[in-house]
Amino acid sequence: MSAGNGRELRIVGFLCNWCSYGGADTAGVSRLGQPTDLRIIRLPCTGRMDPLFMFKALLSGADGVLVSGCHPRDCHYSEGNFYARRRLELAKRLLPTLGFDSGRFEYTWVSASEGKRWQQVVTAFTEQIHTLGPGPKFSH
Repeated sequence: MSAGNGRELRIVGFLCNWCSYGGADTAGVSRLGQPTDLRIIRLPCTGRMDPLFMFKALLSGADGVLVSGCHPRDCHYSEGNFYARRRLELAKRLLPTLGFDSGRFEYTWVSASEGKRWQQVVTAFTEQIHTLGPGPKFSH
């Protein structure tokens, strides 16, 4: 079930193993309808999310990047999501410099028990990417 005009776009999701990946799994087990545009990469913690992963994904042809982890103060590794938020906010500000709309990137917090919230987050972000259309293509 792709959002928008039926054309599936490429969205890369970097998810925390302990919370957001569990939330995505909960949504799947609960058979909540979700767009199929998202491809998930599981990270041990969003604190391990290097902003270069996001830049590489976009420069390699991804139409959007979603990062999702544990809620603040609920990180399995204590402070990983605080470090991630700081780095990701700075990285988001660099996107226009690289030729990307900052709306092509989003980060959020979803716990393992929030399958319905995961469905809402991924659906809203997918619709946002479909509104923006395919990402810019760069020749290497």
